[in-house]
Amino acid sequence: MADSTPEPLRLDRARTALILQDLQNDVMIDGGAFADSGAPDHARSQNVVENVKALADAARRAGVPVIHVWYLVEEGAAGLRQNAPLFEGVRGANALVRGTWGAAPAEGLERQPGDFVVEKMRMNAFYDTNLDILLRGLDCENLVITGCWTNMSIEHTARHGADAGYRVVVAADGTSTVNDDWQRAALEYAMTNVARVASCAEIAEAFEG
Repeated sequence: MADSTPEPLRLDRARTALILQDLQNDVMIDGGAFADSGAPDHARSQNVVENVKALADAARRAGVPVIHVWYLVEEGAAGLRQNAPLFEGVRGANALVRGTWGAAPAEGLERQPGDFVVEKMRMNAFYDTNLDILLRGLDCENLVITGCWTNMSIEHTARHGADAGYRVVVAADGTSTVNDDWQRAALEYAMTNVARVASCAEIAEAFEG
């Protein structure tokens, strides 16, 4: 029987970027607009904040660009087309409004000197943003994605990244959603043939290799 063990993860640090997507208070912290979804509990069970913080620190030490992708709207979600339940939810919950606590990154995941920020108003971090231009300007070929929610924004971004020609790695314990079932559906099924799934420790080791 053939060995199904994946090859060790290898990443060229000079051609890699780390994305921290939607890791904002309203999305995944107690007291946030979507706290009733179960997202804070799942983020805790995944230890997302600490895992991503450690991975971002490892990236900075290795010279890997760190890119924060923040979902931001103006007061009243002006200009946010209400064409899907997710966008209706953002407006209805008065969530992710620029300048508010809810729109701020979770404690420990703030922007650090030298980091980049990309703003978006859709699930996909590439859609109508400068992310692709930024990545190409940084000569990136590999994209490591962390963030919330795995089966929505993370999946959208990973699929687009693969279509755009990037080698995508999704951090299994650097992502979370609202429960384990949705997490498994995203990582074990939706990401099949789209992205490599690895732990934050494995990714950090690849940064250092």
